[in-house]
Amino acid sequence: MRRLLFGAVVAALAPWGVAQAQTAADLAKGQNDTKNVLNYGMGYDLQRYSKLTKINKGNVGKLVPLWHYSLDDNRAEESQPIVHNGIIYITTHAATMAIEAKSGKQLWKTKIEYPPEVPRIVCCGIINRGVAIYDGKLFRTTLDAQVQALDAKTGKQLWKTKAAEFKEGYSMTVAPLVADGVVITGMSGAEFGTRGFIDGYNPQTGERMWRTYSVPMPGEPGGDTWPGDTAKLGGGSTWITGSYDPETKTVYWGIGNPGPFNAAVRKGDNLYTDSVLALDPQTGKIKWHYQFSPNDPFDYDSVAEMVLATINVGGKPTKVIINANRNGFFYVIDRATGKPIAANKYIAEVNWASGVDLKTGRPIETDVARKARAGEQVEVQPSLLGGKNWQPMSYDPTKNLAFANTLNFGLNYKSVPQEWKVGEWYLGIDLTLGFAFKPNTPRGYLKAIDPMTGKSKWQAPSDIPRFSGVLSTAGGVVFTGQLTGEFEAFDSDTGKKLWEFKTGSGIEGQPVTWEQDGVQYVAVTSGIGGVYSIFAGDERLAAVPPGGSLWVFGLPRQ
Repeated sequence: MRRLLFGAVVAALAPWGVAQAQTAADLAKGQNDTKNVLNYGMGYDLQRYSKLTKINKGNVGKLVPLWHYSLDDNRAEESQPIVHNGIIYITTHAATMAIEAKSGKQLWKTKIEYPPEVPRIVCCGIINRGVAIYDGKLFRTTLDAQVQALDAKTGKQLWKTKAAEFKEGYSMTVAPLVADGVVITGMSGAEFGTRGFIDGYNPQTGERMWRTYSVPMPGEPGGDTWPGDTAKLGGGSTWITGSYDPETKTVYWGIGNPGPFNAAVRKGDNLYTDSVLALDPQTGKIKWHYQFSPNDPFDYDSVAEMVLATINVGGKPTKVIINANRNGFFYVIDRATGKPIAANKYIAEVNWASGVDLKTGRPIETDVARKARAGEQVEVQPSLLGGKNWQPMSYDPTKNLAFANTLNFGLNYKSVPQEWKVGEWYLGIDLTLGFAFKPNTPRGYLKAIDPMTGKSKWQAPSDIPRFSGVLSTAGGVVFTGQLTGEFEAFDSDTGKKLWEFKTGSGIEGQPVTWEQDGVQYVAVTSGIGGVYSIFAGDERLAAVPPGGSLWVFGLPRQ
């Protein structure tokens, strides 16, 4: 009788009782957990690779939508689903939702309220990129620069902590990272003359444990790389989630561009902008840094995913960071020391630098960069959107290939004087000159890239560039999406398109996959409105309707 009663209690609590027991050990094993998606990036390593094979290159052509869920939002949808014990957690800028993974049934929805003037100080899309899950709680950031904890079972707010003052230009769109029991968040706002930072919070109370500024002040290490008081307005946003190595207890976090874009007013390397920082998650202390683009005039923001991998270097397995940098070079960095191992072009045209000196780690700049700093008008390749923008790539460790949505256009660049005013754009360039698009040329490619050489095994062109994340699987399939709404699957060996499905809006989301009760699912958000659609002036997107939704796909049920 006691056994029966105990079994009934356990059954009544599932899945919520199990959800409450979710631990740091579960997060550390996330990359190998095919039944859940517990981490942003599908693992602390941010590889976005799954060992699942039920959906494979032989049957992906039969994939069908199982259900879709309205996000009740007309903004860009870039949130990555988190999946735990059959429950999907997803966000928009205005709400957090829990949904049954099998049926699409909403379990709860918690709305976000923020002042109506907040969107005015947001640069590049009214968005949110998702939650972190830990110990029965969900953690997210809000557009008005606050960090929130919710009960995963009910959606009830447990705490909310103000990180910064949105009226000064700060906002938050980043999905938090829980590392070594600390909730770590970044911020947005470099375009408004803010000073960037990374924060660590107590998950139980919301108390801020530490803050590490991405721009040091005079007298601090690196402060001598900023003249006068320019560091106060130095930018260095931190708006993409970092990776984490539990063995060494090191967080790797990318830092954004300096402010303003006009480099003449801040002569110097401008640490730690356009860098990767290796951090202690308990204290925020910087263990080492590597700067990709010193004194950057071109918005070559280095926030994008710092993927952790082990690859052969000179015949020796080496733990590295791989990064398709916005500046057009693909980096392989020793993650113990921060020293570059390889740095090669991964897009066709890079004209601001001819290469990277691996001894010094510095780019070898051309006349294009020198003329830009001198105030001359130049056409720079890549554009301020980069060789790759924020959209996360995937890395297949069995093939040693990175699958990335890359960009193929430049920018007509000229610096101009800029006066700082609180809450207003602080750029220092003439945006009216516009992008340098080539006629009759694809504006983007999905590429399969060798990290050590930057060369592509294959590439799939797109007239309108893809701004979706990428997912690869052991089934030999690469998933991504188009701004015109097509969710696509490619053969990871050849780049042949195997399948596509037209969703209701443009795809800027981050696809994930998991297995439940013997069925493999693939999910992605759809909803246009990000940086390219805002600034590119691409008339072909005028016919793409807004409207956010979550789509879940699988093979036809038998």
